Amino acid sequence: MNTAPSQRPANRLAGETSPYLLQHAHNPVDWYPWGEEALARARAEDKPIFLSIGYSACHWCHVMERESFEDEDVAALLNRDFVSIKVDREERPDLDHIYMTAVQMLTGSGGWPMTVFLAPDQRPFFGGTYFPPDNRYGRIGFKVLLERVATLWADKRADIMKSAEEIVRAISAHAAARPPAQGSLHGKLVAQAADQLKQTFDARWGGFGDAPKFPPNGALHLLMREFARGGEEPLLSMVRHTLDHMARGGMYDQVGGGFHRYAVDEKWLVPHFEKMLYDNAQLSMVYTEAWQLTHDPFYREIARETLDYVLRDMTHAQGPFFSSEDADSEGEEGRFYVWSHDALLEVLGEEDGNRAAAFWGATAEGNFEGVNILHVPLPTDTFAKQEGTPPDRLRDQIARWKERLLEARATRVRPALDDKVIAAWNGLMISAFARAGLAFGEPRYVEAARRAAHFILSDMVRDDVLHRTWRGGTAKHPGYLDDYAFLAQGLLDLYEADTHPQWLEAARAWTDRMQREFRDDAAGNFFYTSDTLHRDVLVRSKASYDGAEPSGNSVAAHVLLRLAALTDSETLRREGEAVLQAHAAHMERMPHGLFNMLAALDFLIGPVRELVFAGDPKDESWRALSREVGATYIPNRVIAYAVPGVDTPDHAIWKGKTPVDGKSAVYVCENQTCRAPVTSVEALRAELGGNQ
Repeated sequence: MNTAPSQRPANRLAGETSPYLLQHAHNPVDWYPWGEEALARARAEDKPIFLSIGYSACHWCHVMERESFEDEDVAALLNRDFVSIKVDREERPDLDHIYMTAVQMLTGSGGWPMTVFLAPDQRPFFGGTYFPPDNRYGRIGFKVLLERVATLWADKRADIMKSAEEIVRAISAHAAARPPAQGSLHGKLVAQAADQLKQTFDARWGGFGDAPKFPPNGALHLLMREFARGGEEPLLSMVRHTLDHMARGGMYDQVGGGFHRYAVDEKWLVPHFEKMLYDNAQLSMVYTEAWQLTHDPFYREIARETLDYVLRDMTHAQGPFFSSEDADSEGEEGRFYVWSHDALLEVLGEEDGNRAAAFWGATAEGNFEGVNILHVPLPTDTFAKQEGTPPDRLRDQIARWKERLLEARATRVRPALDDKVIAAWNGLMISAFARAGLAFGEPRYVEAARRAAHFILSDMVRDDVLHRTWRGGTAKHPGYLDDYAFLAQGLLDLYEADTHPQWLEAARAWTDRMQREFRDDAAGNFFYTSDTLHRDVLVRSKASYDGAEPSGNSVAAHVLLRLAALTDSETLRREGEAVLQAHAAHMERMPHGLFNMLAALDFLIGPVRELVFAGDPKDESWRALSREVGATYIPNRVIAYAVPGVDTPDHAIWKGKTPVDGKSAVYVCENQTCRAPVTSVEALRAELGGNQ
């Protein structure tokens, strides 16, 4: 008989800060966090390591915990024959990268929870993902697996170690592999990638490929860039069709704002209900850019609702942003978000409830396990026309329905919140708030970015080292390439929205540190780990391809090129170009994994607009000029500020930039060659050429 978790003594995970690790602190498994204590015990007792990697918002991680890690028979097997280590992949992405590569090599696929068996020297010899407690679903049961592995370790040690050696050799070769030297950097690579996207585009529902459908952030950014360069209308149509269907689908939280992780179906209707900070950061940036390009108010609405969701539910009182919200509540995935038809009528009343149900596609039968995932089958204007209601009036009514439903939903049991702060993801969110603040003329968004940046630079830096995570007053784990690159990008975006040079100086400083710690001088690109900060891993890997987040190498390249444009630094430009050159052949052969790298290439090819503001940011004329720049889609641009009385860097872009006849002015430049300054919105609009 299993003992209730609350009655068990805590294991070693009780001293950790990760909510995911703390979820396992009362398992009967004798868990260790990753570290020398566990590794030393495995060596001393000559036991294999059972390594389990997951994250707080992972549905099947919770299932495996309930089924196996809470089971005292399973725990007895683990405690007898293994040293068990639990890792939060969001805290230790380096370990996740290495052992996910091993699992993919062993099984052909991967995912979480990740289950890996290691020799005491950390070399993997067997792995997989979710295992049920007993044989089912065509999978071997976890208890059977543990007994087999223990027997093999005792009786077939030589075979296991040979297999481990081969796996490590393959991982090392994969990590050390340099991209093919062949390949040149040219604008056709971006156009070719856009053409390939046409081949996989879902003309009915938007997106690319079949279900499940993940938000194609990098692809949409790239298509907008290519449309702006060449004006090819089908590219913009692909973007709009995808954005419209994602935002009208169940993947978008129609009541509270913000996006779920992905859709399990082709229609974007049924989501995997977890909400991740990095998704909402990237998607709010995509919708902000789409508004700049089209001025469709729907895209601004979705961007703002997403950012407001983050401010309401995902922001720490001190300013930084939390990591995720779980998919499950009360033991059921999606329970917090779904609605019965009767519940809508109960909250909104019969008349409004029936109209809201029609608008959001809710029926008595339901569209998901007897209840409804709210979505928008018809665009608002189309629905208003069918109903004979003025569109603006309908929008006001929808806003009131959302307020009342959100208030009612607040009485439900919320999904668990992973409230740790991750530097890289906060960097993305700082970018999102800063860009939206500039685009929409919204000071509170700039303030949100500013507060988060202040927090990271004060509370997550120790001895000049940026740390990956923070929770409860404790910063842990030296940062990885993503943490440095995404933070530097966020600081650059914040400088462009806030005007204060401290953010530009900080971006340059952390970029310099990133170069020292992570750059592979021989290849020209960046390792994921530092050889001085991360010493407890098998190999130094590189992350070149985009996943759920853009690759650290692509963001690093873009940061270097933006800083080069601002500082007139040929050295930085060459270093940014070297990252792109290292991936040129892959961009040509496999562009689908390198959309963010291709966007950086688009910046390198240019032309890059250099916009220099001169004057007083408090003047209304300055604010009007800033609103015009913010509302214009200019993907390849940098912004600099020359404010009287404020020290500016000693670089060419700032020299000679002064107000004109006492009026704030904007100098529009390309390649450090500036045209005559403009002081009116109309003249600035003419200089910018609309969205070109």
